[in-house]
Amino acid sequence: MQTIKGPALFLAQFIGDAAPFDSWDGITRWAAGLGYAGVQVPVGDARILDLDRAAESQGYRDEFLGIAAQNGVAVTELSAHLEGQLVAVHPAYDAGFDAFAPPALRGKPRARQEWAVARVARAIRVSRLLGLDRMAVFSGALAWPYLYPWPQRAPGLVEAAFDTLAARWRPLLDLAEDEGIDICYEIHPGEDLHDGVSFEMFLDRLGQHPRANLLYDPSHYVLQQLDYLQHIDIYHDRIRMFHVKDAEFNPTGRQGVYGGFQPWAQRAGRFRSPGDGQVDFKGVFSKLTQYGFDGWAVVEWECALKHPEDGAREGARFVRDHIIRVTPHAFDDFAASAVDRAAIDRALGL
Repeated sequence: MQTIKGPALFLAQFIGDAAPFDSWDGITRWAAGLGYAGVQVPVGDARILDLDRAAESQGYRDEFLGIAAQNGVAVTELSAHLEGQLVAVHPAYDAGFDAFAPPALRGKPRARQEWAVARVARAIRVSRLLGLDRMAVFSGALAWPYLYPWPQRAPGLVEAAFDTLAARWRPLLDLAEDEGIDICYEIHPGEDLHDGVSFEMFLDRLGQHPRANLLYDPSHYVLQQLDYLQHIDIYHDRIRMFHVKDAEFNPTGRQGVYGGFQPWAQRAGRFRSPGDGQVDFKGVFSKLTQYGFDGWAVVEWECALKHPEDGAREGARFVRDHIIRVTPHAFDDFAASAVDRAAIDRALGL
């Protein structure tokens, strides 16, 4: 067993145009001031991390890590969620996901995909150059529009979608193997990898690739009514990252899992700040500790009600209160005695 590291904060929801959220120095100083020991860094905003400069300049990398250390936080992992999303986009979502790509690539799905693959590859290399060993992504989706189909899906459609998804990710996973980086897919509605079964379908097509791993976020399992504690029992050897995000599911006679096209605050299932929802975090931290999870507990703030800065401030304390400092010995060691083979034989009647 190991003591989980933390608390850390995922910065994606906090980067903005006003200080302290518009610069690497400002946002790391702010996070440290709230009590965070680490930050998870998205790769899509050059004000926070210039991925191209990081790939080319040791001086820039030293400065980047030095500012974080000076301000009192470690860089826990990089996140290429949005870039990973663009590795596989069904045409129904082209217009929406174009916003994740540079303006020159909008309306050009093939060029956008090539750009996304190159950015994920660069993020893998930069992760290694920064001394990291794991990275967060979304898988993207080709089959998602057919999740609950009417009329029924064409035979072979899902199989072809997953064959294609695996083929697009295999070169990136092989690169990750060369660079010593685990690719951690956040299991998430909207992605083809949205539960354990779909992750297994992906793994099967990749020959159980050792670098295809999981970012565990129990909030997404609450919203789809999946057993998030048993999920740890099943997949703990693949869980390499952890988002501390809460959620609640309160179905009514009018709506359930699908939410009735309502905004977040009016859905039966909605994200909440850590401690305000229904996730059994004592159970989550206990199981992850039991199975030797060696990563960071990273707060991801997404709440339908609470102000983000309040959620961030409370989240640091919440994680500190839930991290289990592992015991160095068994509680009943005081009653232990030296091995006495003769006494053992007598006790067993031998």
